[in-house]
Amino acid sequence: MKLVFATNNLNKLKELQHILGEDIELLSLSDINCTDEIPEDYETLEENANQKAKHIFDKYNVNCFADDTGLEIEALNNEPGVYSARYAGIDKDAKGNMKKVLANLKGIENRKARFRTVISLLIDGKETQFEGIVKGNILEKERGIDGFGYDPIFEPEGYDVSFAEMEMSEKNKISHRALAVQKLVAHLNKIK
Repeated sequence: MKLVFATNNLNKLKELQHILGEDIELLSLSDINCTDEIPEDYETLEENANQKAKHIFDKYNVNCFADDTGLEIEALNNEPGVYSARYAGIDKDAKGNMKKVLANLKGIENRKARFRTVISLLIDGKETQFEGIVKGNILEKERGIDGFGYDPIFEPEGYDVSFAEMEMSEKNKISHRALAVQKLVAHLNKIK
């Protein structure tokens, strides 16, 4: 089965192909010659994931899925949430985003947070959504060099390492994206 993943993020693409395995051929936006700036202008992860998948399906008539992910920090009223990628500004600077989170949490004891991913799958125009959540804590400072986004400051529950200190294979067993993708794969296996 071929599926277009509505992203230009090569890290996400690599991570997801690793999770999906060989049964599903994952195509990127560049594989279908899509250079559109796909809108994400809703207030929820669910709406943004739907908007991105619908844009690709309507324009290119291909089965596809899109995701939207947010880091939700309890002490910051679930910020940055839907604005996670551009928390420190529209240039989507991961270092700047982490710096802003750490500054906003300075002196706050409650470091509870969760990553939440919503995937919107469109097969022949019919939408199904899947959600994955991983709980954890925001560290006092960055640790590790792997991963991307907020991985260096997020320590998942039950671990004493950040996502950025984990091997990709280990992270892919427990991450929010992995949990949502596992639900996606189970669904795809049922409809093949």
